[in-house]
Amino acid sequence: MSSMPDPSQPLAEEFRRHLDTFYGRLKLAPPYDSVEKAVRVLVAAVRALPEEERRRVLVDPVARWELFRQAFERSGLAKKHRGIIAGLARNRASLDLPADYDHFLNLFV
Repeated sequence: MSSMPDPSQPLAEEFRRHLDTFYGRLKLAPPYDSVEKAVRVLVAAVRALPEEERRRVLVDPVARWELFRQAFERSGLAKKHRGIIAGLARNRASLDLPADYDHFLNLFV
């Protein structure tokens, strides 16, 4: 049985794009050190998954966003800009973010 290629890099790139969108739409400078830490946390989490779970994450957006949320939280990003983002999250309708980003925003409310 051949093992699948390492999906951590494409997922890391997707996660980084989501973080850029998240902070860009909130008009906040991303905390770069914490963003890099979050990407490293995600890569480690993906590599620790059993192969079957890695396959699922690649095709299941819900599972992928759950991994993104966990990396966001575990890396400490949910503690950065906390007061500002919590204030913005209270008026969710005014934010120009797709609903998937609630995975991040909900960590601030």
